[in-house]
Amino acid sequence: MTMFVVAGATLVVFALGFALYPLWRSRPWLGAGVGLALAAVTAALYLAIGTPAALNPQQVKAPQTLAEAVTQLEAELERDPNQIEGWRLLASAYTAEGLSAKARDAYARAVKLAPDNPDLLAEAAEARALAMPDRRFDAEAVAMLQHALQQQPMHQRARWFLGIAQRQAEQPAEAAKTWEPLLAVVDARTAASLLEQINGARLEAGLEPMQAPAKTAAAASAGPGITIKVSLAPALAAKLPANASLFVLARQTSGAPMPVAVEKHAAKDFPIEVRLDDGDSPMPTMKLSQLAQVQVLARVSASGNAIPQAGDLASSPTTARVADSGRVEIVIDRVVE
Repeated sequence: MTMFVVAGATLVVFALGFALYPLWRSRPWLGAGVGLALAAVTAALYLAIGTPAALNPQQVKAPQTLAEAVTQLEAELERDPNQIEGWRLLASAYTAEGLSAKARDAYARAVKLAPDNPDLLAEAAEARALAMPDRRFDAEAVAMLQHALQQQPMHQRARWFLGIAQRQAEQPAEAAKTWEPLLAVVDARTAASLLEQINGARLEAGLEPMQAPAKTAAAASAGPGITIKVSLAPALAAKLPANASLFVLARQTSGAPMPVAVEKHAAKDFPIEVRLDDGDSPMPTMKLSQLAQVQVLARVSASGNAIPQAGDLASSPTTARVADSGRVEIVIDRVVE
């Protein structure tokens, strides 16, 4: 604080000296008097209407309640409305306070600033549904979810919400089709409850129930497949998270990045050998055996989330031919940014 005042005073002296130098040379006493008068008036005005206490960081009061935090964040966003995470945080705070309409509007402001962020789109769509009296996803929310899946086809929340919206719109077959790919990337407990929802939708659509996509010995030995040996680069061994999940997948060499086969394992005891075949397909309409060649890759996720995230460990995609024999070796050697 003291240093700031000294620096400010010095700048004032230099400015006044420069401005009054001609008067000083011709009439020294008058120049000195004018300079002192201006300095005195400046000090008086600052003390009268200025806020020197605001320059002291200790005077900044931290919010004590959620309501105070919301008020401060609202003021900050009014000052600078181009803060994506600010609007997102404000929307979350509104949701916590039960202000669903305000949360919807805050998410809408964030989406305008980041229209291609799939996480944000899914959150904004959910907020729109929560703000509706009947908790339904309207056309704009559905459009957000569809756009999120265009950006990231295996975004779990967007897929789940879109399936709910489709069931609300009396499109059970479409809902089941939207949810089915999630079975390959969620844990066993979630997969069991998800399968109930899928089969409930299939029953509404007049379709046969879907069996659990667990691999059997017969399925593992039938049809073409790829044996993949996954190693971890020694340089990344220290960065291997505890209780992490390993995803090994095959996808089309061109077209949609959605996997045609995927397995989830515990990320430990490298190297790990995995065989992908039709029993690992998350989509009944696209099997590994239908393709001559695919890209195979592996990824270690600390969160166990199938969606790639910054900080994950990953291999580079390797092209492999789909065959009954042969083995592909891939190395997890980079950190996802």
